[in-house]
Amino acid sequence: MNHDEPFRGIGARTAVGCTLLLTALGVGVAACSSDDHSLSAEPYDAADQIAFNGPDEDGKKADPDKPLEVTAEDDDGRITDVTALDATGRYVAGELSADGTRWHSTSPLAANAHYKVRVSTEDEDGAPGRKTFTFTTGKPVTQKRLGVTFGPKTGEYGVGQPITAKLNKPVRDKAQRAVVERALKVDSTPAAQGAWHWVDDKELHYRPKEYWPAHAVVQVRSNLEGIKISDRLWGGKSKPLKLTTGDSVIAVTDAASHTMTVYKNDEVIKEIPVTTGKPGFDTRNGVKVVLGKEYFVRMRSATVGISEGSSDSYDLPVYYATRVTWSGEYVHAAPWSVGSQGSANVSHGCTGMSTGNAEWFFDTVREGDVVKVINSAGNTMETFGNGFGEWNLDWDKWRGGSALVAGDPQGPSSEEAARLRPQSV
Repeated sequence: MNHDEPFRGIGARTAVGCTLLLTALGVGVAACSSDDHSLSAEPYDAADQIAFNGPDEDGKKADPDKPLEVTAEDDDGRITDVTALDATGRYVAGELSADGTRWHSTSPLAANAHYKVRVSTEDEDGAPGRKTFTFTTGKPVTQKRLGVTFGPKTGEYGVGQPITAKLNKPVRDKAQRAVVERALKVDSTPAAQGAWHWVDDKELHYRPKEYWPAHAVVQVRSNLEGIKISDRLWGGKSKPLKLTTGDSVIAVTDAASHTMTVYKNDEVIKEIPVTTGKPGFDTRNGVKVVLGKEYFVRMRSATVGISEGSSDSYDLPVYYATRVTWSGEYVHAAPWSVGSQGSANVSHGCTGMSTGNAEWFFDTVREGDVVKVINSAGNTMETFGNGFGEWNLDWDKWRGGSALVAGDPQGPSSEEAARLRPQSV
């Protein structure tokens, strides 16, 4: 999960007295000295050491485009801690120098936001001082806003369901992507390590390192509102998302043994004889995620480029169809191939089974459940563009697609995904 925490800096004691200069977003500050302070369990009032002459003035607001800065001008004291957060609870990340003479913000401030800042000091005798102040930032000059739409819809899903974040405007610069990504928060209970991956300039996907825990609660939100992304683009409002996971249901189809084994919470609950794609129409290997279920689908060979009159042409009513790719790969009832199920691969790419088994499978799985194919001669499922193939990237390559991880993104882009095709049987 992503968490922004305030920077805490603790250092050695120095000399007596401390003069602090506070500059928020380019606002100047006055300086003043203090007398010696005796040791005390409670922080003394450091108001005389800190002056803030911008946001305190009537009608004046701080510029969100400039950093917040706190400095100790003299050699007689040090800053030990600066904590800044806005009214929504967003912390401002910052860095404190090793000698405690300067703290500055390293994350952007939000526009049109109210901030509370606490500055802690220390004199040579170890006596702590503290000053708390507030200020408000102004509105950005630009009116362009970056909106984020999270997916899927609120509901219950399988443990393989990725989170999607679609942007209403493209973000190409890596530094700007980092600002966006840092503000997109995903929290799950139980906790699960995860990361965002940029699919393209307008879309990110999030998945855990492993599948989601069963019966987890996943909450997704954006902290971008009011945050500067570029000179002409600021974060806008976004609707949060909450979803839950059900039991862990994972179906593994072995194309070589013509068998599907279905696991529920790591226990085998059913083994099903199946048929998969024949040579030339081999079923994709790898992990796919259930995209939806359709009781009836009419499947025609013309939609996958097979001409009428060919020995491979077909036009069939198909029942209990569980979709795993947008190009038309399903797990479905195939009563016409029952004689081959469990012994041969005769389909045009789908996983076929008896009507009774297909009905059971249809009723057992939900959107987001995992369907994995092994030992097929087919290509590996596309990472993006034809459903959810995210799980086919190893963790290091997945993290390589994050703007917050050093190095260039790795793994196939959406443009590299294969051309989509309609239904096959």
